[in-house]
Amino acid sequence: MKLTISIFLFGLFFLTACGSLDLNPLSDGSSETWNSNAEEIEMSLNGLYKDAFWMQDSDEWTDDWTYRDATTAITGATINGQTDFVGTWWTNTYKAIARANIVVQSVDRAAAVLSKEQIDRYAAEARFIRACQYSRLLSHYGNIVYTETALSIEEALALKQSPKEEVLQKIYADFDFAASKLKTTFGSAELKRATAGAAYAMKARIALHMGDWKTVRDAAKACMDLKIYKLHDNFDNLFLSKTKNSPETIFGLPRSIALKVVKDDAQNYIPRNAGGYAAKDPSWDLFCAFLCKDGLPIDESPLFDPRKPFLNRDPRCTATIVEFQTPHVGFIFQPHPDSLKVLRTSNNTLVNNNDTRSIAQFASFNGLIWKKGIDADWLLNSWTTEPDKIIIRYADVLLMYAEAKIELNEIDQSVVDAINTVRARAYGVSLTATTYPAVKTGSQAVLRKALRIERRMEFALEGIRYMDLIRWKLAEKVLNKLNFGLLDPADLRAKVVKPGLWFFPQKPEIDDDGVADFTPMFTAGLIKQLTIRKFDATRQYLWPIPSKEVLTSGLVQNPGY
Repeated sequence: MKLTISIFLFGLFFLTACGSLDLNPLSDGSSETWNSNAEEIEMSLNGLYKDAFWMQDSDEWTDDWTYRDATTAITGATINGQTDFVGTWWTNTYKAIARANIVVQSVDRAAAVLSKEQIDRYAAEARFIRACQYSRLLSHYGNIVYTETALSIEEALALKQSPKEEVLQKIYADFDFAASKLKTTFGSAELKRATAGAAYAMKARIALHMGDWKTVRDAAKACMDLKIYKLHDNFDNLFLSKTKNSPETIFGLPRSIALKVVKDDAQNYIPRNAGGYAAKDPSWDLFCAFLCKDGLPIDESPLFDPRKPFLNRDPRCTATIVEFQTPHVGFIFQPHPDSLKVLRTSNNTLVNNNDTRSIAQFASFNGLIWKKGIDADWLLNSWTTEPDKIIIRYADVLLMYAEAKIELNEIDQSVVDAINTVRARAYGVSLTATTYPAVKTGSQAVLRKALRIERRMEFALEGIRYMDLIRWKLAEKVLNKLNFGLLDPADLRAKVVKPGLWFFPQKPEIDDDGVADFTPMFTAGLIKQLTIRKFDATRQYLWPIPSKEVLTSGLVQNPGY
């Protein structure tokens, strides 16, 4: 644990929000006196809001995703103690924890110039961040090293992993302290920082991941009872760069092209007609999970037509995935093999259609591309974009509350109201409207199914699906299924288009977990295998401890690694 030891041992002060992750303090600071006034404390806290400290699970690790014929360390079951993100997450998270610990330990130095209320608020902010960081370690790695103090080398070497339940209770204590001391809101001229609502929401999230349903229920309800947050009025534009400080965002990080704090990897999400790669795309599995407008899955609804698969679907389907023959970032999107020309909308001219594989070999392998959060501004500024990085939003709190009540078998009107509030927003109507397929009160099993489908439709491409698969123990099912796409153009024309079929040659069956079965189409030679996904249930429900930590400090590795 050499790197971790060094982090705990040395002062990590004097950091601003845009500083680097190195361990070197500013030349004019002293670890003995720093954090003795508000300016110094805020500088230390600013460093804890760096993007590198707020890692989010990747949708690449789930069944919502396809990246041509590639897999990841998780979807290929090759994850081990040397996997890059396994080590990076561990290292950066412990860096943030060490810095938060320093603030908590030293903030009393400012007692001569700050009130107890101010000192408590700063300590609460550091403890909130510490709790968020430990939450990530606990949910992904299991038994971890926990400390709240800076350590000598000897002390650090003697550290052992703590039981998960013990760590969880300490995380709860930090969130509770933060909720009791932090502000509930900030003024328009104030820098947005952690709030009491964020503490409740993030407490609910780690409790959700650990299956502590009573804590999920109570923390989510406490956040709801603040009456501060509400759903953004339009699901479609919530995730765009132009949408800043939405009332739905409970905790997030602002991005700025001017400050070079941006979202990376934009070009892989952009269609090829607009200069992108269309390489990282939504899977057919996700596409089939969106319900029809009658509230039924596609295999049960008479509204679903596989030749026109976007029609009559939950509005989040076309808000998440680009509908065929609709304008998107300057061009009409149509992956059909016979659509060799498409319209450039800026000047109404026809151009070669690079979004069909009849023209461009590496156009989307399954005919789908992402729409959620993607706008024409992604084409500007050398593919740098600045949408807010939303860590947790109010829709998640509502659905966590509903799930907790369902799992506790406390079925009441508040459960269906929470789900339907989210669903009604997607349809652009009020909760009490009769023009959307509201969820009805039912059995625990029925509502559990509805809740899980709702989460998948609502949170696609937000880094939520991975931990849902882990905690629901569905990863071993869905990540051991093949990933499918379109036949190569000549075969697609001969076997699908010529007989008058498109897009799915058949209507796939959807099981009780919302999982589509494409096997009959594959067996009939009507679709193509893209990847073989693999997930090892004997070990992959936890990540490995980084190998260097096990080798240098004697930490106990997780089973199977």
